[in-house]
Amino acid sequence: MELLFWSAAEVSVVTVMIAMITLWAVRVVNWVWLRPKRFEKLLREQGLNGEPYSLSFHKSIHSDIQQDHTNSPPFPLSDHVAPCVSSSVHRTIAKHGKNSFVWEGTIPTVIITDPNQIKEVFNNIHDFHKLKFSGITKLFVNGLLTYEGEKWAKHRRITTPAFRLEKLKNMLPAFSQSCHDMISTWKGILASDGKCEIDLWPFFRKLTSDVISRTAFGSSYAEGEKIFQLLQMQGYLVTTSIIENVPALRYIPTTTKRRMLAMEREVHDLIEAIIKKREKAMKNGEAYNEDLLTMFLESNDMEIRGHENSRSVGMTNQEVIEECKLFYTAGQETTSILLCWTMVLLARYPQWQARAREEVFQVFGHQNLHFDGLSQLKIMTMILYEVLRLYPPSIFFTRTLQKDVKLGNVSLPAGIHITMPILFVHQNEDIWGDDAKEFKPERFSEGIAKATNKGQVSFYPFGWGPRICIAQNFALLEAKIVFSLLLQHFSFELSPSYAHHLTFLLGIQPKHGAHIVLHKL
Repeated sequence: MELLFWSAAEVSVVTVMIAMITLWAVRVVNWVWLRPKRFEKLLREQGLNGEPYSLSFHKSIHSDIQQDHTNSPPFPLSDHVAPCVSSSVHRTIAKHGKNSFVWEGTIPTVIITDPNQIKEVFNNIHDFHKLKFSGITKLFVNGLLTYEGEKWAKHRRITTPAFRLEKLKNMLPAFSQSCHDMISTWKGILASDGKCEIDLWPFFRKLTSDVISRTAFGSSYAEGEKIFQLLQMQGYLVTTSIIENVPALRYIPTTTKRRMLAMEREVHDLIEAIIKKREKAMKNGEAYNEDLLTMFLESNDMEIRGHENSRSVGMTNQEVIEECKLFYTAGQETTSILLCWTMVLLARYPQWQARAREEVFQVFGHQNLHFDGLSQLKIMTMILYEVLRLYPPSIFFTRTLQKDVKLGNVSLPAGIHITMPILFVHQNEDIWGDDAKEFKPERFSEGIAKATNKGQVSFYPFGWGPRICIAQNFALLEAKIVFSLLLQHFSFELSPSYAHHLTFLLGIQPKHGAHIVLHKL
């Protein structure tokens, strides 16, 4: 028998390969078993309860929302929607109590419902970070919403001036024009008896698209229509892609990823063209409206000129484009959802519709709107707050821990996630009373602080603390303008064909539309 002897080089290669395979195997075992079980042990020692970790695939709480309502029948006509759109968290709390956690793959997510702990999380932005997006989600969501540390502070500083009330005041004509266009369309489809049935949802989506185009970029919906179509398709792919919820498969090139990349390039080119056109106009001293993009570019230029000796100030062209994408997406989705559910609830509760209309006529009569009058709409403000309590634009605020943190009387390890379920807190009877699940705008008659028991953090539709949504005033102002004009022209009621069926795609949306019957006044 002939003996084969390996050279020293061959032995070294084999040794390295065995070491690499062993290291890989150890890391995999740690990732899929040891680390999750260690987390579980630590959490249970803190008095937190949840399902035992297992090797079976765990969906994220967000994919669970989408899965639950693919083929479900319509819900009862009720405003208690938490079990419908956040069923995983709702089931966990019902089974294990408020001090509990759910699994998102190999990572436990601790559910935080105590207002004092929620306040601490929102305030402590250095230890509780936003989740980092990857794969196709990162292509869709970026900018101020996802940045941390000094980069976030810089972007917040540059974008804030554009959303101050004194700046938004100048946009009243643009808001009004978009709404008048929609009202004209509605009047054009009224029957001879002054009535018609419409689905609100597509109209409000187009309206808010037109508003964000006019106010942010000085253009009409037609100019920004292609951008909106692309972003809506990207949002759909992000929220419905199963592969994105499987960490080990996120890096596989798929048809979905190729489509996302192609759409991303097209959106980038379209927005870049708008920015370059505006920059050229500004350099040439041409007249232009004081829209958000102009204020945004001017603020960025001031930031750069104020720190000429530093290389790290101001935003790059790519970062400007990312912020513009965020304007498009957040500005359209958040407000269209608020408008839709406000109109549905006013149709369901005609006494509040009548009170809101009476207030509008007292302030404006049949005349055009003015900014000072909008601040006098107390009943309208109460209604909008109550809609945001029952149907907030989002249903979770989730954070990841950068280091071991003491939260209340619980010590939480670095690497886990925490989630603050908005719907559960907004409809918690221990906080809001026995009528917490009912539509009662009068609870906000003396403002948010009084309604939330001395201002505790139990109402946070736009977040809270340093990272509160920068565009909340924009959304509320738009909603007041839209409903002031609508109430001047129409009364409305739910259609017999209305189906109370909710789904979650970038927000709580009506799955089968929102059908109402309009009556011309």
